[in-house]
Amino acid sequence: MGAAGVRLDRVSFSYRGAPETVHDVSLSVEGGECVVLCGPSGGGKTTVIRLINGLAGGYYEGEARGRVEIGGTRHADLPAWKRAESVGSVFQDPASQFFSSQLAGEIAFSCENLGYDRDTVVSLTDGSIAAFGLDGLRGTPNDRLSSGQKQKVAIASAVAPRPLIVAMDEPSSNLDEEAAMALGRTVAQMKAEGYALVIAEHRIAYLEGVADRFHYVRDGRIERSFTPAQMEALPLEQRRALGLRSTSRAPRPALPRPLAGCGAQKGACALSLRGVSAAFGARRVLQDVSFSVSSGQIVALTGKNGAGKTTLARIVAGLSAPRGGTVEVGGARRTRRALRRLVWFSPNDVRAEFFSPSVQEEVMLLVDPADENRERARRVLEGLGLWDLRERYPSTLSGGQKQRLSIACGLVMRRPVLVLDEPTSGLDALSMEKLSASLRFAAQEGQAILVITHDNEFLGSCCTHCFELGE
Repeated sequence: MGAAGVRLDRVSFSYRGAPETVHDVSLSVEGGECVVLCGPSGGGKTTVIRLINGLAGGYYEGEARGRVEIGGTRHADLPAWKRAESVGSVFQDPASQFFSSQLAGEIAFSCENLGYDRDTVVSLTDGSIAAFGLDGLRGTPNDRLSSGQKQKVAIASAVAPRPLIVAMDEPSSNLDEEAAMALGRTVAQMKAEGYALVIAEHRIAYLEGVADRFHYVRDGRIERSFTPAQMEALPLEQRRALGLRSTSRAPRPALPRPLAGCGAQKGACALSLRGVSAAFGARRVLQDVSFSVSSGQIVALTGKNGAGKTTLARIVAGLSAPRGGTVEVGGARRTRRALRRLVWFSPNDVRAEFFSPSVQEEVMLLVDPADENRERARRVLEGLGLWDLRERYPSTLSGGQKQRLSIACGLVMRRPVLVLDEPTSGLDALSMEKLSASLRFAAQEGQAILVITHDNEFLGSCCTHCFELGE
């Protein structure tokens, strides 16, 4: 693999029917380099990734200016198959890039689509599965994988054809801490093998010792660039003002485990799980899970990717049926239909969540349009940094903004139980702090909040208890 990588020279881009999103961006990444795009949610990082892999101006219609070069050749002069062979892409939502229902078929697809012969496809597929430790998932349908497992499959698929450049959009967003650090080691190995790596990220601690440069992207521009030493030396207040996460691993805060029953807090007990079990066919996912969440508590649900956290959340929300056990809300056992009325579930994948033509209308969709609810909607949107976007179509928001909008809907509705699946996956540090403050306020109002998270910074900022699921 040569040293040729990717070069953007004064590139601007506007999506069709929208103002310019990226303005006069220039950057260069050679083979064997790792460059990180950081900065606030909605700042333009994803669009820069799309300019590199050719989706901006192709799949996403719009107008581009400036020059993009891949491997020393102008992007526009490369046929589509050559761009696909040269640039491996990992999207913010991994499931959106899946074509196959099975692991091996998904990873093989990128090689087959490039016309490689059978022996090459098998060799590259098996090598990528082994490199990412995915052999144990060969028999599991892709739609049964956890969000973190889907992320690893997407990365394995992107690098299977061994492209010159790998462009990743928040690849660690759904990974547990151990898996994120393993991804950091994988990125280091890819860098050593000569890949040019461009990674848009909020969680940057796993790239410690790997990243060569950090470009701070805000309002569609590269405002500043940092060496790793400069990034690490940033004072805490300046880091917070820029919305940057820590460059070092945050320790897991010592929080009490929630009780198996609310006991003396009778009347305040909002949610109780008693002996909940679940399975996919013959594969056991959950076994005899019992804990409770009282009104005013924010309980973090942690555990490795694939431990069953999202399955448990869907059971609590009435979206999936347990194989055994019961779910109680407000001290009474509830049917799945009743749970869907009492529990708000904000999923990690919010692509199909929104139905209204504006952010403001979306948060008011399921509540009475009384003045008090409109005022509450305004306060919630302001608290989550979405008020200035209230007239925007939800589909035009960034991934982190969509995540906050889904949570805003649950806060405005004031259901007794709020369940959030990886709510910080697309959030910068400032947005995370706003979310934490909003959840603390909701807890003070009496909502019981269950949060699936791998984010130790977020966990320490607002959670009152922590329950860890085992394998």
